[in-house]
Formats: sequence, C-alpha cells, structure tokens
Amino acid sequence: MKRILPGFGLSFGFTMLYLSFVVLIPLAALLLFTVHNGWETFWNAVNDPRVFAAFRLSFSAALMAALVNGVFGLLVAWVMARYSFFGKRLMDGMIDLPFALPTAVAGIALTSLYTENGWIGSLLAPLGIEVAFTPIGVTIALTFIGLPFVVRMVEPVLKNLDKEVEEASALLGATPVKTFLTVIFPVLAPALLAGMALAFARALGEYGSVVFIAGNMPMQTEIVPLLIMTKLEQFDYGGATAIAVVMLVVSFLLLLLTNGLQWLLSKRLGQKGA
Repeated sequence: MKRILPGFGLSFGFTMLYLSFVVLIPLAALLLFTVHNGWETFWNAVNDPRVFAAFRLSFSAALMAALVNGVFGLLVAWVMARYSFFGKRLMDGMIDLPFALPTAVAGIALTSLYTENGWIGSLLAPLGIEVAFTPIGVTIALTFIGLPFVVRMVEPVLKNLDKEVEEASALLGATPVKTFLTVIFPVLAPALLAGMALAFARALGEYGSVVFIAGNMPMQTEIVPLLIMTKLEQFDYGGATAIAVVMLVVSFLLLLLTNGLQWLLSKRLGQKGA
C-alpha cells in the first residue's frame, strides 16, 4: 500500500526543522543572551522585591484560576456531554470565545464590568468587595481565558465513557456520588489534569486581558509579563531576559511535573482496567 505521507525520516526532519524555527531557536537565543550578560546581571535582575512580588502574583493567580477552572470546567463539560437542551450550539460556541476574542477586548470588557461603576462591580461595592485593580481581578481575567482548555480536554473523554459501567455500578448499589468518585472521576482525572495544566501555563503568560483590570501597581497588582514589557520599554534587555528565563524554567518544571502525574494516573488506571 502506497503511503500518502512521506516516510518517518522525511516527516521527522520537517518536524524538527519547523520546531527549531518556531520554538527551539528562539528559546535557545533567550538562554544564550542571558548567559552572555553574565551571572551578576541575572542575579541583580531577579533578586528584586518588585520581581518577587510579580512572580508571587502571577503564579498564585494562575494556580487559583486553574483550580477554579478545574471545578467549573468539569461541570460545563459534563453538561455539554450528557445533556441536550435548547441553545446548546450557542453555548458550545461561547466556550471557545476566549480563543477567538482579542485579549485586549476581553480585558476592557472585564474591567468595565467589575469597576465600582460597572454592572457587577456596583453590586459588590456596597459589600466592600473590590475586584478591578486588585489580585481578585487578575484571577478573574485568568479564569476567563483558561476555561476552554479544561472543557475541551474533558468533554471528549466524557462522551466516550461507556455508560454501561455507570449502570453496572448503580445496579451493584453504589450511590451517584460513589459512582462518580470511583468509576467516572478516575477516568477523567488525566484529561482534567492536562486541561488544568494548559490553563495554568496559558495564564502565566497572559498579558492583554490582565493589563487593564490589574491596575499595574508595582508590588501589588503587577504581573510578570507586564514587568517584562516595562523592562523592555526601559531598554533593560538583560533584566527582561533574566525574568523571562526564570519564568520559562519554572513553567517547564511545573508542566513536566504535571505530565508526570498525568502519566502515573493513566498507568494506574490501565493497571486497574487490566
């Protein structure tokens, strides 16, 4: 049988060439530029209270947004996979809206909603809850852009899940909660974890939707991508690349850890299925 696509050697060569130009070469240039500037420049750039505050806000807000999306993304995926209702196609398109919507537009919309004069902010203000220009606003913006990752990873698994297994669990006397925790959730866990990891990684590098609602106050609501942009505008290329390298290394390690956990969950699930 004649193959439609070229063999492994040619396909792999084009793949590595493409990845080199798009991913590997830019990342290598970033690392080489940081090394060229020297350890002292790197240390002075990252050993700054303002930088530490930006890292703390970016990672904590991204983690919180990923956890929120893990819960509500699972709920949305469950509704989309298990039920038919009027307006389902419209809702399905709305889930992907953060992918297509320019992030700056999302940031302006969220800011107008959550300021003291906004539709939602005006309801929260009498309760003493401030959202816009606070870390809460940053978390909301990151939650908005990360939801589709969780839904799109979990929904196909739910659709392919054999309902006969759930029916067997119910016939054996298991409650709906026990069926979900012991039968359904272990199957969903790898996909859910992968979706949360993607949402977390996406949130770490988000700029457009956050820059408006954050307020960008140093030591309070300044995120790492904004700090990198500030360094570049000040022609502090050494400081910008140093911060970017730290973000790159930490993000890579977290994704590696997440992939490892996902592999362990899949392996354990496979062993139980056998």
